[in-house]
Amino acid sequence: MTLISLQDVAFGYGGPPLVSGVHFAIEEGERIGLVGRNGAGKSSLLKILLGQFEPSSGVIARKPELKVAELSQRVPEIDAEDVRDIVATGFGVWGVRLAEYHHRLHHLGENPSTKQLAEVERLQHEIERLGGFTKESEIERALLDVGVDPDAKFETLSVGRKRRVLLARAIVSRPELLILDEPTNHLDIDAIEWLEDFLLDYEGTFLVVTHDRQFLRKLATRVLIVDRGRIKSYPCGYDEFLKRREADDDAQANAERIADKALAREEEWSKQGVRAQRCKAEARLGALEKMRDERRERRSVVGRVKAEVNEAQRSGNLVIDVKDLTFGYDPGQPLVRGLTTQIMRGDKIGLIGPNGSGKTTLLRLLLGELTPTAGSVRHGTKLEIAYFDQTHSNLDETKSVARNVTADDFVYIGSNRRHIVSFLSDFLFRKEQIHRSVKDLSGGERNRLLLARLFTRPSNVLVLDEPTNDLDAETVDVLEDLLVDYTGTVLLVSHDREFLNRVVTGTMVLEGNGVVGEYVGGYDDWLRQRKAVAAEAARVAKGIVAAAKVAAPAPARKRTYGETIEAQALPGKIESLETERTKLLAAMSDPGFYSKPSTEVGAATKRLEQVGLELERAYTRWEELEALG
Repeated sequence: MTLISLQDVAFGYGGPPLVSGVHFAIEEGERIGLVGRNGAGKSSLLKILLGQFEPSSGVIARKPELKVAELSQRVPEIDAEDVRDIVATGFGVWGVRLAEYHHRLHHLGENPSTKQLAEVERLQHEIERLGGFTKESEIERALLDVGVDPDAKFETLSVGRKRRVLLARAIVSRPELLILDEPTNHLDIDAIEWLEDFLLDYEGTFLVVTHDRQFLRKLATRVLIVDRGRIKSYPCGYDEFLKRREADDDAQANAERIADKALAREEEWSKQGVRAQRCKAEARLGALEKMRDERRERRSVVGRVKAEVNEAQRSGNLVIDVKDLTFGYDPGQPLVRGLTTQIMRGDKIGLIGPNGSGKTTLLRLLLGELTPTAGSVRHGTKLEIAYFDQTHSNLDETKSVARNVTADDFVYIGSNRRHIVSFLSDFLFRKEQIHRSVKDLSGGERNRLLLARLFTRPSNVLVLDEPTNDLDAETVDVLEDLLVDYTGTVLLVSHDREFLNRVVTGTMVLEGNGVVGEYVGGYDDWLRQRKAVAAEAARVAKGIVAAAKVAAPAPARKRTYGETIEAQALPGKIESLETERTKLLAAMSDPGFYSKPSTEVGAATKRLEQVGLELERAYTRWEELEALG
């Protein structure tokens, strides 16, 4: 069944339409991904679908009494304290009243005075009349479905948990079409994967705007792209969409080349003058004018961000040396405990962990901005560090876009001098934007400006804290290419799994209780190694439990002579394995390692996994023998 259809729709904000000639329909049960450059018109299209904005022209047909709900990009300021009250507003006017009545009852307390009893009875009667007790169970079920405690206070929740509450509010309204605008922004990887699984099980229809390519790959059954003033529909998954779009772009570019050649021929003919066959010539001139009009109306491909990093002289081989690093704001709960590692020139390290686990804190410790509780952080020689801050604190909102990059009219990339207008146009800033205030920029534009500013600073160490938030997929691709080609060292915090897979050579994972695990490769590599270690640990634990059950009736015993010899040998074995693992990690972190034959790379990766498993077994056996005394 068709929920909503658009026929020859155009929309914009005065002047030429931003998007025109829109023809598509949303069918029941579809999972649609909406993609396109920042500023292309995605937000305006969402407002049209939500009924908040009328198009300039065209016809919109909706299923009678169509229910549409939205999960907005930003978490709004909400006065209500209880998550129940917030979710209740999803029932519309009745829900707002229910929330109000529940709020009054809450303030009357469990032991109201005699004077207040009449008010309590009146409120309970109103709640029952509105079907409040049935709706209360629906609210609790929705909150449990999204994994939020129904008794929680909204203001105490993380951004990710607040998003879950707002999703529950959208769900209780039982929408036939659910619209999600950048739902993964500022969520950690666990929250993103939870949302993916939730939407895969969701039985309704939804349209999602996102730049998270892996999210789209897992969910989308159709992709809409806003491009050059048009909206194209691709009834396929994300990977197939990429192939078809590339073919379409090639075909369109070829057609435009042919049209340009024809126009050039006709322009040349017109310059020669019209001497004979006056009537035929006038017709040809009319066709030429039409070709000119078509060329003027044609929208060129939106520019691709062009950038290069201003690299400083090479740093020393050792970039950061960490020994027994421990740190925590609460002495009883360290965020990092006993971390020992080395970061070498050319390493590209991704930091992974849940929101609030301490990724930014670990970055600041590595940079020497925080003093460890215990242990040490030592920097190598000739370091030139450039830092991308996800809070945009490096931007001065009192200054213009240009003056946030340079106090002069020129920037210098290596030995090249560039005018600021030309330089910023590489980052897709229009000429009229360059002298405007930073406060007028969108989130994506601010991130592009931070990258422009960052890349003018000579560096051999790049530190990037969530650089991909609000960036469109094409700009993320450019950033990936820059970082892969960068010869310096990269420290990167990101929740974009595909970005991590393509850029980093190693990961540091904040695993809880102060443990920082180190793994070779990107996000998927970490998953494989983590699963292998977890499987082995579970197998060993299962064996220990089974052995304990069998041995339970037997009295406690001392170690045998053979076990004593084994216990004495284990510390040396563990030290040897730890040394081997450190050497393997150092070798595999070398940028040139992956240019070696695939058999050698595969053997090293396999050996690293084996060493991890052997270490796990050795530690477990040591604990068993120590327990025997």
